[in-house]
Amino acid sequence: MNLSNLQPAAGSVKNQGKRVGRGQGSGKGGTATRGHKGAKSRSGYSKKLGFEGGQMPLQRRVPKFGFKNINRKEYQGVNLDVIQQLVDDKKIKDTLDFDTFVELGLVGRKELLKILGRGELKSKLTVTAHKFSASAKEAIEKAGGEVVTL
Repeated sequence: MNLSNLQPAAGSVKNQGKRVGRGQGSGKGGTATRGHKGAKSRSGYSKKLGFEGGQMPLQRRVPKFGFKNINRKEYQGVNLDVIQQLVDDKKIKDTLDFDTFVELGLVGRKELLKILGRGELKSKLTVTAHKFSASAKEAIEKAGGEVVTL
């Protein structure tokens, strides 16, 4: 090995292509492949999100309406027939707390839980949740169960 046959390891050097904007002699000087005038030819250009070339953007053309309550609480609903099905499948015995709902995949750990009144409950249960509908609360207590609000 000598200085005349030294070369970089295979794959370590990538061909960078033609350098633009380095004078007329390079063949890529002048406008440096940016074309003539206009925003895209300038340095520091960055297209704004939703920009449509000066045309009124879609998000400004479409009328706004309605009301969004920033304090809204979103509840994940679970009906009584689902709870009865769990009892029938022997997945729960006499208590049903929030952690059990999470383990069974009916509600996420960070979600709020509301028990809804569709279907009927035949077994005596102690149900713990963030909120209950009036019909669900009535049905649980009628079956001899207990309602615990978190």
